[in-house]
Amino acid sequence: MNPGTLGDSDILIGAAAVKRLKVPTNTPIRLLFGSFEHYVRVVPLSKASSLRLSPVLAAKTGVTSQTTLRMGYSPSSKTLRLGPVIGVLVSRDYPGNAERPFGQITAFCKEMTDAGRKQGAYVYFITPQGIEQGVSSIQGWAYDKGWRTSEFPVADVYYNRLTSRKLENRPSVQHFMQEVKNRYRSHFFNEKYLDKTEVFDALKQDSRLLRYLPESHQHRGLATLKSMLAKYPVVFLKPIKGSLGKGIIRITRMPGGAYLSQTTQEFGIRKQTYESLSALHNALSGKMKQTRFQIQQGLHLIEIGKRPVDFRALVQKNLQGQWAVTSVVARIAGSQHFVSNLARGGSLSTVKEALERCSLSGAVKLKAGARLNKAALEIAQGMDDRSSAHFGELGIDLAMDQTGRIWLLEVNSKPSKNDNTPLTDNNKIRPSVRRLLDYSAYLAGY
Repeated sequence: MNPGTLGDSDILIGAAAVKRLKVPTNTPIRLLFGSFEHYVRVVPLSKASSLRLSPVLAAKTGVTSQTTLRMGYSPSSKTLRLGPVIGVLVSRDYPGNAERPFGQITAFCKEMTDAGRKQGAYVYFITPQGIEQGVSSIQGWAYDKGWRTSEFPVADVYYNRLTSRKLENRPSVQHFMQEVKNRYRSHFFNEKYLDKTEVFDALKQDSRLLRYLPESHQHRGLATLKSMLAKYPVVFLKPIKGSLGKGIIRITRMPGGAYLSQTTQEFGIRKQTYESLSALHNALSGKMKQTRFQIQQGLHLIEIGKRPVDFRALVQKNLQGQWAVTSVVARIAGSQHFVSNLARGGSLSTVKEALERCSLSGAVKLKAGARLNKAALEIAQGMDDRSSAHFGELGIDLAMDQTGRIWLLEVNSKPSKNDNTPLTDNNKIRPSVRRLLDYSAYLAGY
């Protein structure tokens, strides 16, 4: 049968697939594509290897000739499911820029689309503006020989890539998240930002993880500062909701009772010496009124050329819904900084190369890679066990001190897509992107 002669509610499926899935033919059954629902008639086609929709159905679903989907049939409900349908929530779009509608992350969005085609999933992209009308009218983007805007059904799975707490906390965004979960049973992962106090307070409850946790508290004033500096020669003050190494203050207890403060700034470090702890506290009190800080034990990290080194592990859930380490990279601080973020002049290295260049003993170096992986997995599982929020990927920042002990620095629920494994080949799909699709398929039941 020619697709052009299909009835409006007809779909053509290869006879072998019809037999394998035990789909009844020539009788009305329910078709589901995300929240899109329609009664259809399945017409078997002896030699077809693909599924064909009538032009009317294709227009209603947004499915094109380029779409690759998985298919499942439930005899009890007489329902044929196509999917998974995956929605990715991004911060903003630029409708006037057809080539780069999502700015810097357009390449990542295209990579997600390509991975969907290869793995059998339909991926679309929405912004907070696109969901302001709620689930009855979701406006977004999909890629089909070029970016196009359309209206989409509620997805089976949503992946939150919002990079602003302000956007994430919008009432319309929060309402949308609740509605798709409660009304449509959609899954929504990486649904919130994590703050530093929340992470450490949650993980402290797990005795197995205490060995990774530097002493860390919410900074509450002079008494907290005095107590921590009595124990440790160096402490760090980190903005609780900070990212990219912004606004971190390193405080060092100097011989003779003075204190040195070093603050990360855009073009280097601002240094200042104070004769007393109260003078230091008074100087910082203005910042403390505007921003909440976490105070953390300073660590004597391994170094390369007197530059501190730490590690970013990307940990993601896989096709079985289990945490797995996708990648670990070493990050070396820039010459003018004590933090390793690329935004602050840091550079990347393989773990092996960084360990070879640092001053650890040979025996410690030999097992370091495996120990970093183990720590990352245990911390990710700890977050799952102790947090009510749903996460499918986490960026876990780890450090190693001069004795080889591993410490947790930070857990990030919005790990950068431009940070660790840059796209060098336009046709190559990174393992991290494949795993996002795998986990989405797992959640959707495919």
